[in-house]
Order: sequence, then structure tokens, then C-alpha cells
Amino acid sequence: MLKPYDGYKGTDQLWLDSVPKHWDMIKTKYLFSERSSKGFPDEPLLVASQNMGVVPKGVYGNRTVEATKDLHLLKLVKVGDFVISLRSFQGGIEYAYYQGIISPAYTVMIPKSFIAANYFRHLAKSKTFIELLQMCVTGIREGQNVDYNKLKNYRLPVPPRKEQDQIVKYLDWQTAKINTLIKAKKKQIELLKEQKQAVINKAVTKGLDDTVPMKDSGIEWLGEVPEHWEVFLNKRLYMENVRKFEVGETVLSLSQKSGLIPYSEMKERSMHTSTYDNWKLVLPNDLVLNRFKAHLGVLFSSAYKGIVTFHYGVYEPQLPILSQYYELLYHTPAYCCIFAGRSNGMTVGLQNLSNQNFYNVYSVYPPLQEQQAIVTYLEEKTALIDKAIAVIEKEIELVSEYKTSLISSVVTGKVDVRDVVVPDFEVVEDVAEVENDEDEMGG
Repeated sequence: MLKPYDGYKGTDQLWLDSVPKHWDMIKTKYLFSERSSKGFPDEPLLVASQNMGVVPKGVYGNRTVEATKDLHLLKLVKVGDFVISLRSFQGGIEYAYYQGIISPAYTVMIPKSFIAANYFRHLAKSKTFIELLQMCVTGIREGQNVDYNKLKNYRLPVPPRKEQDQIVKYLDWQTAKINTLIKAKKKQIELLKEQKQAVINKAVTKGLDDTVPMKDSGIEWLGEVPEHWEVFLNKRLYMENVRKFEVGETVLSLSQKSGLIPYSEMKERSMHTSTYDNWKLVLPNDLVLNRFKAHLGVLFSSAYKGIVTFHYGVYEPQLPILSQYYELLYHTPAYCCIFAGRSNGMTVGLQNLSNQNFYNVYSVYPPLQEQQAIVTYLEEKTALIDKAIAVIEKEIELVSEYKTSLISSVVTGKVDVRDVVVPDFEVVEDVAEVENDEDEMGG
């Protein structure tokens, strides 16, 4: 059981009321110097990620827009530097694990020799420190940024160097244990999601009755399907319908997590459009897709009447169809792969699935009552799997909250780890997840 230090002293900082009496409180500008070096166009491009730190684009993934000109204007970053990014007020300051170049809009900080970089790495991602960063924000809404001119005059807690090293050793040990547990739980979730996808794949492509005769679908990626099912080009199943609408219709948006929902229910909202000219009316049971992200599964059956941006495809059933069935079918890995192959565009995430290319994809067509039976079966079956996943996700959330609380307590001196004997251990980094803007805004 960790205990507090024997004595504390007050500070004049709003974000931190007290520290151990032998710790220093030093202004940020005396702990770091600023790196503003430019003119290194041959260095690799870096990305500042809240989950991964500062890493090359190839490590992060190819979801960001890549600079192709004026590379000499980008700032040099060296291993061990810290980067204040546009989202630092949300997730802390990022540690640089690689050398390269990064946006000139970012501030690059070089720690002085008397501060252990890894001590500040923990401090810079602690909840308490992020509260400080939020006090240094300038701008409004999406334009918010940490103002380094404000931050540099705030004082930070600085233990003696030997104590910094012990804090790092202790936190690396504890976070290694926690990260190992989180990895194991995330592996459980992956296995459950694979099980869920297997259940869906079988139901939407083979039906629910294992005793029915099968036939070759003639579609390579589908193989055999029930003998009584038909196979059609999508142009037999759906046709885009651009309907007129009255002022005042509900504005709808696509969310990769939640499907097609009213814009007012979106967790994050983009700037609202000033005009709804050229928008499209959606009716219940239409199939709505984001043309640029159909290959990522951003297509859903509508449960609403409303309007969507003209960038989306709105498809009306041409046969007796339950679009919820086709939503499930088109979310399978096979169809995501087919839509990716039929989409035009060179940039990942910006591949356009045209009407004609959508129409030229073959799909199975079970009888309507069978479509309904499959949807009902999968709603019940996947609900059980989703419940199991939710339980594990809650466990991960609680463990992560404990880790965050522990780090903040240690780096701000709320608890004393000087005499803790740290055994040999293997460092286990955080489970890195690429930041992903799940919500596809309507306009």
C-alpha cells in the first residue's frame, strides 16, 4: 500500500495545490528549450498520435493527408523530444520515439539534462497535467490549440533526479502489468468479434437451415448458396432515388459505430451546412452509403425519414427487400473487399464507389421472409456476443482509469515510491490504437 510523503509544501499553481517539500517547482521554460530547426526535407514524415506518441506515418497508418511539397518548412524532431500537437489539450504532450519532420504548427520541446525524459513522458500524459494544458488553450471549437507562451510560464513539479528515475522505474513496472492485462482482454474482444463475424457470414450467405440443398452461386467470393436463393446484379435490387423534400426534414448523418442517425444524436458534430440544396430525401428501408467509405462498411439501412448530404448514395429497394439484411451482407469482409476493388481513387479512405460500380456487384437474394428470419436470428445471437464484449470493455475502462489515477498520483507526489523494490520486468507499452474519427458527418 503506497503512502503519502512525510511533508508537503503549497504551490502557487491553480492546477497543483501541493508537492513533497523537497521537490522543486520550476517554470516550463527553464525545463525545456524549443526546437525550431527547418530545412530537412529528406527526413521521414512524423505524426503526433495521442496513443502512439510521435511516430512515422508508416507506423501510424495511412489515414492522414501526406505533405508532398514545402517539406523544408517542416520542423525537425529528434528522439526524446516532446511535441505539442493540435490535440494536446485533449490527450497530453507526445513523446518522440523517432527522428523526422513534423508540422510547423506544432511546438517541439527539448528537455534539459536535469529532467529525465521518461519522467516527463509520464507527467505529460497524466490527467492532472492535461488539466493544466486545458488552462493554456487558445482559440475556439475545432481551432483550439495549446499556447506554449502560456504553458512555459507555469511551474512543473521536479523531484531530485534519482527520485525521477525511481518514479519512472516504478511506473514502467506497474504499467507493464496493467498493459499486459489490457492486451489479454483486448485479445478476448478480438476473438469474440471474430466469432460474431463468423456467425453473421454464415447466416447471410448460407441461410439458417443446414439441411437445404445448395448450389454454386457462380460468385467466386460467395461459393455455394441455398438452392432456392437467387443471384442478381445490384441494379436489380436497388436503384438510387433522388427525391424532392420539404423544408424541415430531419437531418441525418452516417456514423460508422451507430449507423444512420439524426444529426442531433451525433457525439461529435462538424460545422453545420448553410444550405440543404441538392440534399437527398431518405425513407425507411432505404440503403444509404458513404460513397468514399463503403469499403469500410459505412453503409446502413435507414430507420428514419430525413435528408442526407448529396455525397451519400441513397438506394431504394426494387424488389421485396429488407435492407437490414443487405446491411449485414455488405458489412462482411468479402463485400468490403469487393467494394474496395470497385472504388475509384488512389488515396486510402477516399475511394469513390460510383453508382455504376455498385450496380455491377452481384448479390444473393433470399425470399423476403427468409431475409427477415436471418435479421431476427442475428439480432438475438449477436446481442449475446455484444453483451460479453461490453462487459470486457467495462473491465478495460476500469483498469485504464486505475492506471491513469496511479500515474497522476505518483508523478505529482501524492504517493511515495522511493522505497519500493522494483523487480526485473519486461516493459510492455500501451496497446496502440490508431485514432479514428468514427462519425461521418452529414454536412
